[in-house]
Amino acid sequence: MTKIKFGTDGWRAIIADDFTVENVARVTEGVAKWLLKNFTKPSVVVGYDCRFGGKLFTETITKVLVNHNIKVIMDKQFVSTPMVSLATLKNNASLGIIITASHNPPEYNGYKLKGKYGGPLLPEKIEEVEALIPEEPKKDYKYTSLKNAENKGLLVYQNFEDLYYNHVTHHFDLDSIKNSGLKFAYDSMYGAGQNIMYRLFPYIVHLHKQYNPSFYGQAPEPILRNLQEFQKFIQKHGHINCGLCTDGDADRIGLFDNKGNFIDSQHIILLLIKYLAEVKKYKGKIVTATSTTPRVNKLAKHFGLEVITVPIGFKHIAKYMITDDVLLGGEESGGIAIKGHIPERDGIWMGLTIWEYMAKSQKTLEELIQDVYKITGKFAYYRYDLHIDEDLKQKIINNCKAGKYTSFGKYKVSAVDTLDGFKYYLNNEQWVMLRASGTEPLLRIYGESDTHQHVIELLDTVKEIVLNA
Repeated sequence: MTKIKFGTDGWRAIIADDFTVENVARVTEGVAKWLLKNFTKPSVVVGYDCRFGGKLFTETITKVLVNHNIKVIMDKQFVSTPMVSLATLKNNASLGIIITASHNPPEYNGYKLKGKYGGPLLPEKIEEVEALIPEEPKKDYKYTSLKNAENKGLLVYQNFEDLYYNHVTHHFDLDSIKNSGLKFAYDSMYGAGQNIMYRLFPYIVHLHKQYNPSFYGQAPEPILRNLQEFQKFIQKHGHINCGLCTDGDADRIGLFDNKGNFIDSQHIILLLIKYLAEVKKYKGKIVTATSTTPRVNKLAKHFGLEVITVPIGFKHIAKYMITDDVLLGGEESGGIAIKGHIPERDGIWMGLTIWEYMAKSQKTLEELIQDVYKITGKFAYYRYDLHIDEDLKQKIINNCKAGKYTSFGKYKVSAVDTLDGFKYYLNNEQWVMLRASGTEPLLRIYGESDTHQHVIELLDTVKEIVLNA
C-alpha cells in the first residue's frame, strides 16, 4: 500500500488511482486512533464538496468512525470547507473532516482535517495522525449500517449551510450591500459556494450555479486564466461594479472590478487590512505567507501593525490565529482569514467584506485600490505555473539551493529569502520567487513589478533562464 502523506493543505490524490475508498478508510482508521488517544468522548463533523465521489467517501469515513463508537455529525448535501470548519466550532466537535481537493483539477479529490477551534489542524497534530495510518483498513466498516448508527445516536445529520447562513447574517450589514445601488456578480466555478450565495443574494448575477463534478474540465482555482468567461461577461455587460469568484470548496477568493480587470489576492489582502484598520478601527497582527507582497509591510507600518511571515500553507497562519490577536492572515493563493470569524480561509466571507467596504464608502473597487496605492505605491503581480518533469524541477531547485542565481538577465538579486522556496529581491521594489508546489506536480514562479507589462517581462526572463540553465 502507498504511504499516505498530508501536503501543504491536506492529503490529495487522483480519484481511482490513490484516492480510493480503501485509502480513505485507511486514513480514517488513523484519525479514529488519534481521536481515541486524545479525547474521552470524541465527535467529528464530516462533509464533502462538489467533487466526484464526495458522498461515497464521506459515508466511508462515517462508517469507520462509528465502528469505533465515535459520534459523527454530517450534512447530507455538499458544503464548503468554511461551513465544515464553522460547524466543528459551533458543535464543540473534536475534529472536522471535509472531502475536497479545493482548487486542484477535477481528477483530484482530497481529505482535510480541521481542529476544534474551526481552522486547519496544526502540522504537528497531522504528523501524529499520519503515524497512525495502517497498511490496510479493517474490513468490517463495509458492513456498517448508517441507519443503525443513526438509531444509536452515533450519527446525527445537520444542515451546515443553515449554521453558516445565520453566522453571515449576524455579522454583515447585508442591507447596506443590497441598498447600495451597486451591481454585483458571483462565479462559483461550479463549486460549493453556489447554493449559499444564491440564498444570500438571489437578486445578483450567478455564473455556473450548477452541480458538475468535472467543473467542465477546468481546475476551479480563482485565477485569471481560469476565469475568462466571467471576465468577458463583466466586460460585455458593463454595469457590474464587482465580480466575486470562489474556488471549488469556496475557501479562496478572486475579484474583478467594473472594467473586468482581475484583482489578485495581493491587492485583496491590502484592501482588507485598510478597511479593518482604518474604517473598523480593529487592531491585531498581520500574518502572511512568504509569497505575499512586501507592500503588506508598508501598509502595516502605516497603521502601526506588526507583520509575521510564515511558510506557505494556511495551517501555519492558523497556528497564530488561534493563539495570538491576529487582524488578518492571508496567502497569495487567495486564502484569507480575518478577525471576527473563524481561523479559516473563507472566500465568501472575504468577498462580502469587500462588498460591505464598497457599499459603506460608496467608492468603486478601483478607487479603493488607488487609496491603497497612496500608501504602498502602485504595483502589479502575476504567477506562472510550470508543468515540468520531476528531474528538471529538482535541477532548478538544486540550482536555487546552490546559490546559482545572482541575477536574472538585467535583474540583479540584492537578497534571497529561503523561508519556503526561494524569494529573490531585485531593484526598484521588484521580486521573484521560485517554489515547487506542495499539492501538484509543478513549479511556480511568482513575481511583482510596477506594471503588468513589466511583471510579465520579469517572469518571462526568469522562466527562460531557469528552464535552460
